Amino acid sequence: MTSSDHSFVYDFRSIPEMLEHARLTWPDREAFRQFDYGENVWVSTTWSQYHARVQAWRRAFQAMGLEKGERVAMLLTNSLDAVTFDSAALSNGLVPVPLHAIDTPGACAYILKDSNARFLVTTARARWNAIAAAGTSLPDLKQVVLLNETESPEFDGTLPRVDAARVWLARGEAVTDEELPAFPGWDDLAGLIYTSGTTGRPKGVMLSHGNIVSNVQQISRVCDVCEEDVYLSYLPFSHTFERTVAHYTAMAHGASLAFARSVANLEHDLIEVRPTLLCSVPRVYERIYQKIQTELARGSDRDRYLTDWMLEVGWRRFAKKNDLPVESTPRMCLDDEVHPILDREVARKIRKMFGGRLRATFAGGASLNYTVAKFFSAMGLNIQQVYGLTETSPILSWSTPEGNHPDTVGLPAPGTEARLGENDELQVKGPQVMQGYWNRPEDTKAAFTEDGWFRTGDQADLSDGGRVRIKGRIKEIIVTSTGEKIAPVDVEFAMQSDRLFEQALVIGEKRPFVAALVVVNDAEWHDLCAGLQLDPEDPATLVSRDAQRAVIRRIRAATKTFPQYGVPRAVGILRTPWTVENELLTSTMKLKRRTICERFSTLIDQMYAEINA
Repeated sequence: MTSSDHSFVYDFRSIPEMLEHARLTWPDREAFRQFDYGENVWVSTTWSQYHARVQAWRRAFQAMGLEKGERVAMLLTNSLDAVTFDSAALSNGLVPVPLHAIDTPGACAYILKDSNARFLVTTARARWNAIAAAGTSLPDLKQVVLLNETESPEFDGTLPRVDAARVWLARGEAVTDEELPAFPGWDDLAGLIYTSGTTGRPKGVMLSHGNIVSNVQQISRVCDVCEEDVYLSYLPFSHTFERTVAHYTAMAHGASLAFARSVANLEHDLIEVRPTLLCSVPRVYERIYQKIQTELARGSDRDRYLTDWMLEVGWRRFAKKNDLPVESTPRMCLDDEVHPILDREVARKIRKMFGGRLRATFAGGASLNYTVAKFFSAMGLNIQQVYGLTETSPILSWSTPEGNHPDTVGLPAPGTEARLGENDELQVKGPQVMQGYWNRPEDTKAAFTEDGWFRTGDQADLSDGGRVRIKGRIKEIIVTSTGEKIAPVDVEFAMQSDRLFEQALVIGEKRPFVAALVVVNDAEWHDLCAGLQLDPEDPATLVSRDAQRAVIRRIRAATKTFPQYGVPRAVGILRTPWTVENELLTSTMKLKRRTICERFSTLIDQMYAEINA
């Protein structure tokens, strides 16, 4: 099998067939890589070893008497156990329900109840106890399995039964492979993936094997993945982006998947694993970009000069390759001569931050700041923006290496139709579109037009040769009390071009003007305060008139190309970053806009009151 020959992918009819093909074709190749904290080393698992693990879990599921189509849940971070659970459940015709690893016990209990889950695997007894204490009745839950426990508590006949993993797996040892059920089919459910629930209770998205396999096949037509590739996996499996584009696509092609230790350790893992492919969200690129810019600001004039020149030369080369407008400068005649030198002195060092052999990185989950995309593209990092939703398995559009326009999310995936509806809403048709929402017929009906097109809820533009440019979530468009409409993401990205602003949130719905909350970069904040002769550590400085005016001037400079009504007139300055841990970002690091506004409602009211006074 050669890396260019992946026609076999188009024969798959279910996800388990991908594993079966991989273990027969590449039995001794690395399938997964995981860090062993006890030995302090990365440990590999081959496809044949992985298949043996999956079979053990399949036998344990079968010993429970679970029937095809029943839901089984997991509350785990990305790991070998997580993918083993997933493959075993799917191979037995069961329906995985991945819970968000950062969710509250109450949210987990809600999903377990709503999905009628029969089984849950998680790490420790404390996690299960917290869910059990959430006060939600779980009459369908039959079994809880704990990976980090060595002994099972004594069973008193009350369900769910709680067992250590080794005890539960031992019950399946008497089951033979011949007794295991046949693989599921194209139309069978392959997952209930719950939406994040930032605007209400989460809904269970029903995705079939056909939905997901179709999406993997669509990806294969626009992206060359092979058995020699290595993915680094850090986005949660409770989201379809990582499940489909990393896990299932890797499995379909026999590629290896390495599990990152954590988001906090991601930069170290990139260097150690040296992946060839990576699924990431914009926040990671933005964080690394801001780090580079801060270091340059404190570095030598020579480093800044060479980086600026590399940005100029690299972007011009990228623009020529991708049929974009070429920016002319007096020294462009030197491009071919200086590029090898600049690449060695600047760009290669930046690419090494991602491991040094990353041939493609797929950016999805939210819009990518154009300034950030331009910088990394100029440095030779192949960022391909993709777009989709949980309800579409998830990929709807994909940017290819040729004709890559960084202000778009690429062309519709093969076999996907796209059109614009009312209010420029992007509407789509394709084999990857969901079966509907679990037990929510009215919500399912509302998600589609009368003629059967799925409503994405995103405003889009299709004028760039059919490429999709997302303008923003329709529900997030700000309408001021004066009737002006502002897409907040565009303004936020412009603001973040200034190194002072680590994070930004534009607000103003039904208000007389727009304002902003900003999280400032610590080093830049100290520099700003030094120039104003203010104490950066004094909380009073955050609301001082001098600091406020200085920050507003920076905002106006960064947003000078926007109409006046779209430029924030008031600002709330914050120093604590919005993170997944403090529940102000989703698990894919998107802003929880409503939650942030609620958390800082007093500050927001004060901002508007002072301007109106």
